[in-house]
Amino acid sequence: MISRYVAIFTTLGALLLAGCETLNETWGSASNASPRLYVFDCGRLNYTDISSFGISNEDTQVRSLFVPCYLIEHQGKKMIWDTGVSPAIAGKGEIPLPGGVATASYDVAINDQLAAMGIATADIDYLALSHMHWDHSAGAPLFKDSTWIAQRAEHEAAYAAEKFRPPRYRPFAQDELADSETIIIDGDYDVFGDGKVKMFHTPGHTPGHMVLLVDLENTGPVILSGDLYHFRMSRTLKTTPLWNVSRERTLVSMDRLEEILKETGAQLWIEHDLALAESLNLAPAYYD
Repeated sequence: MISRYVAIFTTLGALLLAGCETLNETWGSASNASPRLYVFDCGRLNYTDISSFGISNEDTQVRSLFVPCYLIEHQGKKMIWDTGVSPAIAGKGEIPLPGGVATASYDVAINDQLAAMGIATADIDYLALSHMHWDHSAGAPLFKDSTWIAQRAEHEAAYAAEKFRPPRYRPFAQDELADSETIIIDGDYDVFGDGKVKMFHTPGHTPGHMVLLVDLENTGPVILSGDLYHFRMSRTLKTTPLWNVSRERTLVSMDRLEEILKETGAQLWIEHDLALAESLNLAPAYYD
């Protein structure tokens, strides 16, 4: 009789163990599934003089910068990374910028591009910005109901008194986000806890500037540059814009990024690189 019960319990145990292994395989595949990365056209900047970027007009013939927004889907959540120029100028053609050296244009606002995919701004779980300059944060108020993941140094700079605020910050973005649910981070941050989407603190352009690693199964890992570089030539010459809060810290961050690229084998997508953007598949296509 005892041996009969042992056999029964052994059989039950084997069935339960097999069931657990099946569940573990299911959980594992879900947690390790590749993110999806969508690229959106969120504006263009056209310059007549690029010398303020720390390179001469003779160093490169590039005068137009792409302004992207990105959507990352992972673990059933959605995160927006950078939000482009102001949606208020969408569809209005070329808009002169202060100083007279550049114009901005924007065809279709990011919220309308998302809506065309069946995604409402309310569906976005997380908002993250490489930094608070206007061409990366102007669309942020559209996502004020999302949870904002903010680098502490950037958050503090954004809400500092105007005379202590870094150059090129526009208060409308932080004013609209003041009541948003906010996760304040210090340094690097693993968004989903599985290493697939990671923010790296790369200060210098602004106090809390970040780059983003998205580890894609088929495409391979990609790092979105924020404004650590604006032009390919910026990386080649290792130059920094004149308005960076710290050239020294920027250079340290550039060195760190190069090490991360070596360690991860990631591609570097310079966000403002128009030639790169024209080679990419824009949303609703995606990379995984």
